[in-house]
Amino acid sequence: MTHPLFTPTSMSNNSQQPIALSNRMVMAPMTRARTSQPGNIPNEMMAEYYAQRASAGLIITEATQISDDSQGYSFTPGVYTSEHIQGWRTVTDAVHQAGGKIFNQLWHVGTVSHTHFQNGEAPIAPSAIQPIDTQVWIVKDGEDGTMFPCPMPREMNTDDIKRVIADFAQAAENAIEAGFDGIEIHGGNGYLIDQFLRTNSNKRTDEYGGNRENRLRFLMEVVEAVSARIGAERVGVRLAPFATFKDMDCPDIVPTILDAAEHLNQCGIAYMHLSEADWDDAPTIPDDFRVALRERFSGTIIVAGRYDLKRAEYILDAGYADLVAFGRAFLANPDLAHRLANDVALAEADNTKLFGGNKSGYSDYPACV
Repeated sequence: MTHPLFTPTSMSNNSQQPIALSNRMVMAPMTRARTSQPGNIPNEMMAEYYAQRASAGLIITEATQISDDSQGYSFTPGVYTSEHIQGWRTVTDAVHQAGGKIFNQLWHVGTVSHTHFQNGEAPIAPSAIQPIDTQVWIVKDGEDGTMFPCPMPREMNTDDIKRVIADFAQAAENAIEAGFDGIEIHGGNGYLIDQFLRTNSNKRTDEYGGNRENRLRFLMEVVEAVSARIGAERVGVRLAPFATFKDMDCPDIVPTILDAAEHLNQCGIAYMHLSEADWDDAPTIPDDFRVALRERFSGTIIVAGRYDLKRAEYILDAGYADLVAFGRAFLANPDLAHRLANDVALAEADNTKLFGGNKSGYSDYPACV
């Protein structure tokens, strides 16, 4: 009997243009910081890396800057210049030639940044709240990367908000021009959209703060602007309802995410992607949340967070999700789908080579066949 993970499917939410996938495995977005400098340009090395992993039903790229003020870590890619678009076209062509499908994850990091990336200015955020124990990785003048604490951000005004929404829409259009099958809006893990969703990081008193409807407004305006530009059927949204790192422990986030799911369902987006905590003592996601989410969102649901074959089978058979994303396992196992389907032992990644560098620890891991 075939494991449900290896059966074909399609992504849609009552769309006339569903996206067909060869299996239910997703390569999760993972920051790898291998762009060409200057300019954070996607390159041939990245094209090789992603094409090696094209046997996943869907690849979601590492988070990608929508503008020159949305960066929070060194060497992460952009998609807002002609050079970025050309670089990404090399990646998408390689993935498509290998038979894969690929979405570009778009982000603005908000307060999770540094003056180094902001021309000496403070990063922007929903509210001017000093991040605690939140650091970003910065490489200066050819030195090895170092972690730096995030400074006090500047509270966004209405013009800032409108400009960032427009930047998301333009970046989405650029991604489609670069050959992506769609885009994923990063709304989790403590970055800008997530900062708007949570009561501990959003202390605004205008229409973007306070009650749930207001805290959801920024996310929904981004989704609407992006969908108007490229079509909702090519839009996914990643959220992290149970993540608490980067000072994001909000007591109202779970009901806020459920409200978001209902709104997103009405928008007709392709999928919701749940970033589940993946550390050793992470909280267990309760089944009643999964049931409530499914009741509110009828499109494709992706889950990510230390899944193995047994957990994947349970979550798919229960109907709580339609696709299962794998992160770390894809690092050292470019042929992960084959290995899992044929019970082949998995290789271990070299964790000292996760960020920055060359092909070593990146695209030099061999396939088993």
